[in-house]
This record gives sequence, structure tokens and C-alpha cells, in this order.
Amino acid sequence: MKIKFLVSLLVLANTASFAQWQPAGDKIKTSWAETITPENVLPEYPRPTMERKDWQNLNGLWEYAILPEGQAEPASFDGKILVPFAVESSLSGVQKRVGKENELWYKRTFKVPSEWKNRTILLNFGAVDWKAEVYLNDIKIGAHIGGYTPFSFDITPFLTSGSQKLVVKVWDPTNESYIPRGKQENNPNSIWYTPVTGIWQTVWIEPVNNKYIESVIPVADIDRNRLQIRVNTKNTQPANIIKVTLKDNNKTVATANGISGQVLDLYVPDAKLWSPDSPFLYDLEVVLIEKGKEIDKVGSYAAMRKISTKKDKDGFTRLQLNNKDCFQFGPLDQGWWPDGLYTAPTDEALVYDIKKTKDLGFNMIRKHVKVEPARWYTHCDQLGVLVWQDMPSGDHGPQWDQYQYFNGKEAVRSTVSEENYRKEWKDIMDFLMPHPSIVVWVPFNESWGQFKTPEIVQWTKNYDPSRLVNPASG
Repeated sequence: MKIKFLVSLLVLANTASFAQWQPAGDKIKTSWAETITPENVLPEYPRPTMERKDWQNLNGLWEYAILPEGQAEPASFDGKILVPFAVESSLSGVQKRVGKENELWYKRTFKVPSEWKNRTILLNFGAVDWKAEVYLNDIKIGAHIGGYTPFSFDITPFLTSGSQKLVVKVWDPTNESYIPRGKQENNPNSIWYTPVTGIWQTVWIEPVNNKYIESVIPVADIDRNRLQIRVNTKNTQPANIIKVTLKDNNKTVATANGISGQVLDLYVPDAKLWSPDSPFLYDLEVVLIEKGKEIDKVGSYAAMRKISTKKDKDGFTRLQLNNKDCFQFGPLDQGWWPDGLYTAPTDEALVYDIKKTKDLGFNMIRKHVKVEPARWYTHCDQLGVLVWQDMPSGDHGPQWDQYQYFNGKEAVRSTVSEENYRKEWKDIMDFLMPHPSIVVWVPFNESWGQFKTPEIVQWTKNYDPSRLVNPASG
């Protein structure tokens, strides 16, 4: 009798959640959409290159409202939205347009686990398109511009006892301003697609100490059997020690210690090289130490691989992987979903696309004018797919005459447009550098949005000399 009662409660709970959410509209649904509930939307850890044990997922049902730009937080909201699906998508449960003249508001409450007491609490966003302002307990704690990269806030000083009120305000002009936006168009037609406004990747919180690891970037040098690790930290002093351990399964291959901020060298004899045929990944453990005590620890991974070019005996330039000719053959992958738009319905769906690409005989994917969540690149790392990463193309605003470029002249761009491009391209490269599957950066797609091309290409090469650069693919 007790078991039947518990089952009944579970059924009622699920019925109640479905009453608050279901896919909107009549757009085609993928088979994975059928598995989604507000309680299990994209529950996987969102940052595999720097994984911590403790975290809390904030995906699920939030309140939302669409208001004219410049208004205060609404006293009442329009309804529920399933985060992290964009408001224009079917899977959001809303499927409404926002537009340049309006702002999209989100609200939810959450509780910080009691066992995290006296810890520093970070609030992480995978991506929000395009300008986000974040409020915690009615205090504006920060803002972020750029639709394709993660950002975080230390929310510790603003926490109260009990429930925390989280509000996010988003403005997204799509193609009506000077911003990188890929194939998004307010009037979708032909090769132009539905806008993606607001939160479109996982939101989560995690506890750290006051001093913590911010990023881990491995760079392989197979010619010298060396792996360099750059660890960036927050609030540390020179006396803080970084310890890095490289493992092949559970066997330690190499270790290195150094003060915070230094690049650490690991000698990797008889290295197992990463390739599409053998995508071997070493496990990487990074520990931050103060006075002999571990104060932060993250799990990561690294690969030993080299991407380069070489002229053959006939003088033709060949792409090489690990010092051997490697013909890179792959599709242009735009990463759009009929039900989730920019956001895949499930992690299984992300994996399926990559596996099918390999099943069809390809060894490469060009990620076209879009940036995926970190887990997509990790799947490419694990499955062995070479990635050419585009910068999402930018504006065609009123100060931008695209035909000037075709006349052999440098196109006119606004200062704001150039600033937005440079900031987001750097942020994208910083975000994706840990992923060995990425072998080529593509700063421009064809002639679309090109400006100061030689300068931008040279900057890209200098910023990451470990990869190739295709100046204007196509």
C-alpha cells in the first residue's frame, strides 16, 4: 500500500510539471524531445575540461516576461520557460519573438546546499545571447555581452538565508545591430534562421574556496615529447603551488609543480598520439595548494597531437596531423535543431550527430558560424573528430556596405562592430583552447563581414600558434 502511495505521488508530481510545460507550436520535434521533463533537462556536467565534484544545476522551469526595453523588473511574469532553451524555440514551451525593441526577463529562486556553508559560490552561465544583466536578491551583480561564451559571477557577498532570488534581463538585437550573430535573422528566410534570444546553455552554481582554479589549457609538443599546461587562478599569491598530474587511465605518466601563473612542462615519453583513428586522451588532475593543503582540485584531460602544413615533393601544401599527411574531409555543420534551435534537446542528441558524421566517412566537422556548448567539443575530443571552428559572422548594419569589399576596397565598419568582433573572437578562443579536436580557427566566413583581414588573421595566429588559421573559409 505504501509503495502504491509513493508511485501515485510521483505520477502527480510529473503531471504537475507537464501542466506547467510542454513543447510549443507545431514545429518538427526530434525523438529526443520526448524524453525531456523540467526535472531532467540537460543534467550533465557542462564543463568537462575543468570538472569539480560539487555543483548544482539550475536548468528547468523559470518565469519569463517580455517587456519594452528600459522598463523595471515586472511585478508579474508572463508564464514559465524551460531553461536553457531560447524563448523562440519550441522546447522552451514559449516560442515567442522578442525583437530589438524589447527585453526578455527571467526569474527563479534556488537554495544553496547547507554543506556549502563558508564556501565561495560561483554562478555560471554557459551562454546567453546577447547582452545579459544579472541580479541576485534585487542587487545587480554584473553584466555580460556576447552570445557564444561562458561567464561567471562570485555571488557569495549577495547571498541571504533561505531562498535566493535570481533575475536575468536580456537584450538581443540579432541582425539589427553590430554584433556577431551567425545565421540568426529577425526575418528568417532562405538561408537565414530563427533568432536565438536569451539563455541557451546550462546555468549552474558550484562551491570553491576564495582562491581557486579558473582555467586549464594544455598545449602539446609531440616533437619534443612535451605537454605544457597553463593554469590560470583567481585571488592567488605567488606562494600558492599548482600540482599537475598526467595519467594514462590510473597510471601516472608525469607530474609537475610550480607557482601559480607559470607554464608547467610535462615530459611524456612514448606518447600515445591523438587522431581520428585513435582519439586517446590522457587524464589530467590539477590541484591548487596553500601551505601544504589542497584548496581546489579539478579534473581535466589532454591529448598529444600536432597540426601543421608541409609542402610535398611537387610543391603543394598539405595538411598534416602528427607529422603525416592527413586529408581533412567533412561537412559544414551549422548546429541548428528544429525543436531547440541553438540548443540540442539532449546530450545524447549532440553525440548522435557527431557519431553519424564519422559513420558517413568524415574525419572533420567545420562548425559553421556558431559555437557549441563545451560538451560538444568534448564529444569530438573523445570520438576523434577534427574541428574547424568559425567565428560567428557579424552585422550588415546601416554603416556596413558589403559590396565595397567586392570592389576591392576595405569595407566600412562602425567602431562598435569592430570592438564586438574582437572581444568575442578572443573570448571564443579562450573558451575553446583546451579542446584538442579543434585544429583550425576560421576568423571569417567567405567575404561576409571581413575587415582588416591580414591584421585579424595575424592576431589569430599569434594568439594561438598551436593551430592553423583559415582566413576566410569558402
